[in-house]
Amino acid sequence: MAETLQQYRPQLSKAGLAPTHAVTAIDEYGQTRDVHVAGEFPLTLYVDGREIVTLMTLGTHPEALSLGYLRTQRFIEDLQDVESVNVDWNTESVQITTWKGVTGWDEKLKKRTVTTGCGQGTVFSCTLDTLYSVNLPEQTTLQSKIYALLDNIREYNEIYKRAGAVHGCGLCQDAEIRMFVEDVGRHNAADAIAGYMWLDHVDGGDKIFYTTGRLTSEIVMKVAQMGIPVLLSRSGVTHMGLELAQELGVTMIARAKGKHFLVYNGKQNVILDQPPKSPHAKTSSTGK
Repeated sequence: MAETLQQYRPQLSKAGLAPTHAVTAIDEYGQTRDVHVAGEFPLTLYVDGREIVTLMTLGTHPEALSLGYLRTQRFIEDLQDVESVNVDWNTESVQITTWKGVTGWDEKLKKRTVTTGCGQGTVFSCTLDTLYSVNLPEQTTLQSKIYALLDNIREYNEIYKRAGAVHGCGLCQDAEIRMFVEDVGRHNAADAIAGYMWLDHVDGGDKIFYTTGRLTSEIVMKVAQMGIPVLLSRSGVTHMGLELAQELGVTMIARAKGKHFLVYNGKQNVILDQPPKSPHAKTSSTGK
């Protein structure tokens, strides 16, 4: 292991699947239509031969998803501990091999919470134990940048446009979308982005995390573990998600569509530099 931290990447299989599959359906007129549906496959994650969890996934980014899951659950803290990630769809499994093994699995896995994530996400006690040690930087976000980002994001969501049934998540910087991942659950898309950030040594402190799904406590946890201080969604928030964002200092912006958004937490970090004309504004009269 002569590589430096900046250079190191574990050995990775390249086993991504096609995201959609051609099928036929009957429309409201009784006509046969050729359409596409999103994939959904079980992927059981093993670490050094020990079964950890089975994820239901689109299958397009299985290696990054697996690493991101291990990272956001805080099962493995250092990427250099991972020797290889090998996905085998014949057995619907991914084998993660570490250099020296991971200790304390019984303690890590003894308590878990099934979350509201699509397809049922899971949070383990070791994730919660380390969550409040995360220190997020404060980041100022311009209203104009939010609008530009929302406008740019419309060019993505390709799988959703083609087949529906998926959520999308994006890692953004100002109005630029650095990476975008779709999966059958928003928690899987978030974990895949976390995996890519880990592999490419991308810092989250100056980033915005965008998701098409609701902002639950699980998504707030994952974003905080990535070190990202701003969370943006076109959907709504849950009460527990909001409380956790307040405790961790995550700027939470939701119901973001067109020129509309609501800042649920971190209003001091959002600068309203481009307010749209209020629909309730009175029009002036010429007096003629």
